[in-house]
Order: sequence, then C-alpha cells, then structure tokens
Amino acid sequence: MQVDLSNPQFQAAVPILRRIEDAGFEAYFVGGCVRDALLGLPIHDVDIATSAYPAEVKGIFRRTVDTGIQHGTVTVLDHGAGYEVTTFRTESGYQDFRRPDSVQFVRSLKEDQLRRDFTVNALAARHDGTVIDNFDGLTDLHNHVLRAVGRPDDRFGEDALRMMRAVRFQSQLGFALEPATAQGISDNAPLLQHIAVERIASEFTRLLLGIDRRAGLQTLIDTDLYRYCPQLADARAALNHLAALPDTQLQDPAVAWTLMVVLVGAPVNRFLRAWKQSNDLIATVSAAAAIWPLLGDTIPDHWALYTAGRTGLRIALEAYVHVHPDFNSTPVQAAYDALAIHDKGELALTGSDLIQAGMQPGRAMGQALRRAEEAVVAGSVPNTKNALLAYVRV
Repeated sequence: MQVDLSNPQFQAAVPILRRIEDAGFEAYFVGGCVRDALLGLPIHDVDIATSAYPAEVKGIFRRTVDTGIQHGTVTVLDHGAGYEVTTFRTESGYQDFRRPDSVQFVRSLKEDQLRRDFTVNALAARHDGTVIDNFDGLTDLHNHVLRAVGRPDDRFGEDALRMMRAVRFQSQLGFALEPATAQGISDNAPLLQHIAVERIASEFTRLLLGIDRRAGLQTLIDTDLYRYCPQLADARAALNHLAALPDTQLQDPAVAWTLMVVLVGAPVNRFLRAWKQSNDLIATVSAAAAIWPLLGDTIPDHWALYTAGRTGLRIALEAYVHVHPDFNSTPVQAAYDALAIHDKGELALTGSDLIQAGMQPGRAMGQALRRAEEAVVAGSVPNTKNALLAYVRV
C-alpha cells in the first residue's frame, strides 16, 4: 500500500527521513498525517518517528532543539522550518492517567505503534510512501472503523483523554466505534475526571464541529462519558436534544457553545468558565444567548439588537436555525442592518463635544452619552451632533 506524499508538507520533510535512513536508522511519517493523507483530507502537520535515539538524531543534524528530549523528541531545524523527530519508545506507569511515569527508547516500530491509541493512527509511511501497518489499521480505515490498539482498557488507562479523542474522531471522521472499544470507554469513563479541563474542552469542541456530531454525542451519552465532563453530569436530556438536532455541520465554535448553554439552560459565564473558555468566546456566547429568547415570531426591539452586536446576533441566528429549522432570520438581520448606529463608536456625540458645550467630566456626562446612544438606536433622535447636544440638554 502506498500513500500519496505529494503534499508540500510531506515533500519538505522527506529529506529529513532520508538523512536519518542514510545514517543507518529507520524513519517514518506516523500518526494522523498518514491517516489523513490516505483519506484524502488536509494535512495540518507531519510527525516523524525513528529508531535513532535522541543523541543519535542530534548527531545527524547540525541544528536541533531539545523540545521534549525526556520523551524522545528532538526538533530538527532545516531551511527555516522545524520538524519534531521522536524516537520509538515504550511507556509504563500512568499514575495520572495521562503521562507515563517512565519512557524507554526502543528500536522497533511495532513496539512504538503498540502504545498508539487507535489502529488508524498506528500507521507509518516511509519516505517513498510505502505504508507500514502492524495492527490492521488499513482495514479499519477502509471500513471507517475506530478500534483501540490492543486492549481498550490498557489504552484508556494509559491516557484517559483517548476516550474523548474517540468520540471526537467519531464525529470528525464519520467513523463507527468498534464495540469492544466502546465498551472500554464505558468501563473507564470515570478516569476522565483526572484529565485537565482544557484538554477535554478542546476535544469536545472538535466533536461539536464534526461531520457526524450525532454519533459522537450519542457515544458520549451511551458510555456515560458525559458525566465526567464539566457541568454535564445532569445534562443528559440537553445532550439528547443536541444529538437529535439536524446533523448540519457546525462551522463556528461560538455557535456550538451557544447551542450548548441554551439547551443545558446554564448561566453562560459560569458554564463556560467551568470549561475554561476564552473571555472573547464567553462575551460572544453571552450576547447570543441574551437575544435568543427574543427570537421567534417577533423581531427583537432596537436596543436588544444593538446590544447583541453584529457578531452576537450572527451567532444567535446561526444557532437558532439549528433548533428551529423553519425560522426565517432575514427580517431580524434586516432590522439590525437598518439601525442608525451599530456600536458606540458611530455615535455623532463625544465626551469632547460635551466638554466644549460646557459639561463637566463625570457621571452626568456618562449618563448623557448613554441617553444619546439609546435615543439614536431607538430612532427618536437623528445621529447628528447638534441634534444630540440639544437632546441631552433637555
């Protein structure tokens, strides 16, 4: 079996593999890059594994950086680019269910592949595209099956995040979960509570944005894995609702998280902070969730549209049609577009204008600007300096 390595990222890295091979060692492209190339999907980065030990890799190349040398990873710098080269290794002792307590470098590709999570990720390719498949990953790839390498209990006990990766790959790749692997998730689901929230959130977001969101969510529910995700222990009904929505692929994380907070019915700030989401995302989802109850048969008032903002309204409308497919968002968008101003920066009156008109800086000035802003948004006063000066002096 050959994999097409014509992608520029592969081509740029092929000389690295050849240099290692010329020095008498094995070197392969491994993991997701091989899987995605075989599936015809975009390649985001390439990973290289080798039988050469870290010191030997450093002896082959003139410029290297010890980026993770304790785990066998050396970054090779070549023509302005960096390539992570990792020595074949075995691992043991996972007391935190995430990182190995000890790593032992080995010369065998198969031993290295045995610690990989799923068979479709345990594929390797030589510099000429020849695929090395020691765990029947090509068959699983052809059948769109996600299967743990070896015993699922071993793989999930080594790294509990792999359970979230499984449901994420289900959604992202549209693969079916092999029964023993699904059972392994069900048996080991409580181990997820040992994993950092940020890592769980990253996998969950990618699940929500996948091509088969329903399948990933259904496994999350059926295996009880959801119970060990932040704020979701009592959210089975909301997740079932989300899984039952039309499976139109979500394109924006803010849309996905807006659906989550609306269906779960949780306060946005508390919910998203528990998931360790960014302040920008929290602000956007907060704006979208605030206007959500006003959508439906009537158009929200001017101030509600204005405070939602362009981004908040867009996210709310995109999310709303997933729950209410017959909803026509055009009138709402048109009402927003017709507003006299869309943010405070467009107001024709400034603090400097009020000072020049004789008003002292302070609370009264802030109140005057707010009244002017509300009046312009409501359409009761033209957005001109003279009209607004006359209005705030009343």
